[in-house]
Amino acid sequence: MDSGHLLPGFDILATSPTIDWVESGGIRIPRLTGEYWTHRQRKASPLHEISYRACFKPQLPRFFICGLTKTGDVVYDPFSGRGTTVIEAGLLARQVVANDTNPLCRILTRPRFYPPSEPDVRRRLSTIPMTGEAAAKIDLSMFYHRETESQIISLRTYLMEREEAGEEDHIDAWIRMVATNRLTGHSSGFFSVYTLPPNQAVTPSRQEQINRRRNQVPPYRDVRELIIRKTRSLLKGITPQERNALKKAGDRGLLLTGDSRDTLAIPRDAIRLTVTSPPFLDTVQYAKDNWLRCWFNGIDEREVERNLTVTRSLNEWCGVMAGTFRELYRITAPGGYVAFEVGEVRKGRIRLDEHIVPIGADAGFHPMAIMVNQQEFTKTSHIWGIDNNDSGTNTNRIVLFRKEG
Repeated sequence: MDSGHLLPGFDILATSPTIDWVESGGIRIPRLTGEYWTHRQRKASPLHEISYRACFKPQLPRFFICGLTKTGDVVYDPFSGRGTTVIEAGLLARQVVANDTNPLCRILTRPRFYPPSEPDVRRRLSTIPMTGEAAAKIDLSMFYHRETESQIISLRTYLMEREEAGEEDHIDAWIRMVATNRLTGHSSGFFSVYTLPPNQAVTPSRQEQINRRRNQVPPYRDVRELIIRKTRSLLKGITPQERNALKKAGDRGLLLTGDSRDTLAIPRDAIRLTVTSPPFLDTVQYAKDNWLRCWFNGIDEREVERNLTVTRSLNEWCGVMAGTFRELYRITAPGGYVAFEVGEVRKGRIRLDEHIVPIGADAGFHPMAIMVNQQEFTKTSHIWGIDNNDSGTNTNRIVLFRKEG
């Protein structure tokens, strides 16, 4: 049986995937393994270069958006993270809905629907007073040069005052997003001394250990210039058509902060396609990894931790996903799709895709296929010790569902 027959109406590209069948929860489902997308097929927009733990590549949602929707359709992500799905959908002239329990995700996503010009950012930064006396109430000396810390605090104070006064505009929001992204990293393009990985903040004690091992002290970084440099990189090559499409998506879009099981702001039968990736058990500690980003934005890290779906219990995780799928069934239009990306965890001992199949079916969806994307591994994957498709979470395993109607 060919793959086109298994997925009627959906072009899965000329990769000739291998097909085998698996049984999960009493459901027999085809598993299609092939190279559906690579980072080389279409270079992703620079707008996606906002780092966040455990985010998938833009080519993944693009594959499903292009194959299963048309211009103007609504694309949704209930675990939005840095906003990869909805930014890609906006670039492709789709309408967007996003949700995440972490308010940081809205801060990282919304400004990219309204990208300012580099001169506008430069002018706004020039108006922000950067005093040499400002200091944090917590010890950040292991991360920042004293003058850099003072600039960060000055910027943080300005942004909070603008927000509290209801005066924050799209340029302020953009500066907030870029500064949040530049807080810690492994190159001179970040505010901090060298640290790894670039998309999270280690604890202060861990950073002190890194500094001692590398015999390093935090160098001075010019906060304004690094924000301008990153802005220039993010805006590179964006066309007027893409700017227009993003603005339309942002104006009509819905960005929620809450529980994926309770999204009453989304009308029934409104979503044509969901592309998402939930937290994988306790593999990633989203709140702890983002503690410094939360601090910069005045977000209570403890509240984020309480709201996140991060658990060691497979049964508890499945229970949360069951509630999410019931809500997805309510909001998905008849004939609409859910592409649910999960990975192998615990060195392949737990295959979350096989647990998700009956959960989606119990909610009312028709499980169409498990799609496994073969891929080359990135430098970041090797840093984390992931070298093959037998372990780790770098394997893209997507369960594709359809709501019949």
